[in-house]
Amino acid sequence: MSKIIRIGTRDSELALWQANTVKSKLEALGYETALIPVKSAGDLVLDKPLYELGITGIFTKTLDAAMLNGDIDIAVHSMKDVPTALPQGIVQAAVLERGNYLDILAFKDNEEFLASRDAIIATGSLRRKAQWLNRYPTHTIVELRGNVNSRMQKLRDNDWNGAIFAAAGLDRIGLEHENTIGLTWMVPAPAQGAIMIATLENDAFVREACTELNHEATEICTGLEREFLRLLDGGCTAPIGALAYINHKEEVNLKGVLLSLDGTKKLEAEFTAALGKHEHIARDCANSILSRGGKHLMGEIQRDSHSTDVFSTKKLTQDQRLSFLDGIQVESEDFIKTSPTRIPIKVLKTEMQNVVITSKNAVEALLTNVSADELQFKNIYCVGRRTKRLIEKRIGKVKHFEKNAQKLADHIVDYLEGTEVTYFCSNLRLDDLPNVLTKNNIIVNEIEAYKTKYSPVEVGLNVKGVLFFSPSTVESYMQMNKADKIAYCIGESTAKAAREHFTDVRVAKIPVVESVVDLVNEDYSA
Repeated sequence: MSKIIRIGTRDSELALWQANTVKSKLEALGYETALIPVKSAGDLVLDKPLYELGITGIFTKTLDAAMLNGDIDIAVHSMKDVPTALPQGIVQAAVLERGNYLDILAFKDNEEFLASRDAIIATGSLRRKAQWLNRYPTHTIVELRGNVNSRMQKLRDNDWNGAIFAAAGLDRIGLEHENTIGLTWMVPAPAQGAIMIATLENDAFVREACTELNHEATEICTGLEREFLRLLDGGCTAPIGALAYINHKEEVNLKGVLLSLDGTKKLEAEFTAALGKHEHIARDCANSILSRGGKHLMGEIQRDSHSTDVFSTKKLTQDQRLSFLDGIQVESEDFIKTSPTRIPIKVLKTEMQNVVITSKNAVEALLTNVSADELQFKNIYCVGRRTKRLIEKRIGKVKHFEKNAQKLADHIVDYLEGTEVTYFCSNLRLDDLPNVLTKNNIIVNEIEAYKTKYSPVEVGLNVKGVLFFSPSTVESYMQMNKADKIAYCIGESTAKAAREHFTDVRVAKIPVVESVVDLVNEDYSA
């Protein structure tokens, strides 16, 4: 047992609880383990794009990519989040004994609203929404996104009667609400309450270690539920529930349900078979539903659920699009188009002691005019880590960088060698940096390196959030759209521009595209 088993984990409270649970169980068996924090999938270096590896599902995607990259040995997942088809080379190594599979309703004051015609219930799950409306058709469902803690806080802060949660998630992080009801009538998500361990198919040592943690009854039941889901081809975009259990007679019972998005239509099926002769009940359950109108209903659901959820004001790459949680419909267009300005060669060949560059566009524009060898920049100041990397790769060493223009201006005021800077900017540049420098008696020589042109498109009414990557993308968006959505911003400068129009503005932890995507996924994690 000399090998240390590296357990990949994200930094959410629930993910850490699950990873530490597996860690403790493996160490109790005598294995050495280590928790390895995993970056978002977009930050991992892979030989192939994620889509070529068959990686889908945001929570599994991040860890699966790390495993294929050789950074971790196992990934621990909430099994209901795991796509029914695993990526090539990755296998299910174990399923832990299932926890509480129920959905629960956390509510305020008392239960009288359940008998009332009007009530407001919060949930971000299509399955929960459809089943609630099927039972309480006059009630109103409002969207509820975010991690468990933030969703519970939103329940406290809003004028809602209640919100629906997975009981297992609350139990595992010890989050209690004073008033709850177990929704025994609501069919849970396939594999809800179960934890799955995935590992590489060719890692015999780790697979053998994980096998010792496998709970056979849970493996059987969750396997049937997931097979039912696969046969309906539901993914995360359809209201599908499934629950299997083994009774005292050693019979396997499976109940499945499919509903329309508004809950007005409901198809159920239930089959039982002796343990050991149960292998076909998922197929029988799915076929029963499909043959009684389920195929037509799935077609309706797929058509209705293809509306856009979020819109990016920057064209996204295939890997970036795949970083979104399954079920989130994403569109993207470039709301800003740039073109380099013809700068006189004589100007660029002049020796410049202090140069300020605030974007990668400025770097590219400079190099369309002259070669890097012809530039005579002594001290280069820039905004953004990625801009810094590009400058040092294409031009030369950066003296100092900051994550936004305001902080860079403050640094230059304190530490500038001399009293003058040359600022390569766009025709639509922000005023923050030059204004701060000028107020502090620093001469700013502005050179327009590139032109920025607004190129907005009209965003659909159903879009819930918009991704912004610069103040200019905010202004471009506002030319054709309303500020009635969530603004997901790459950094504080962009957020500052967004706050002039939007009431709900959220800022990425790290100023990179993948971190903005993470913001969206946090809102959509059910």
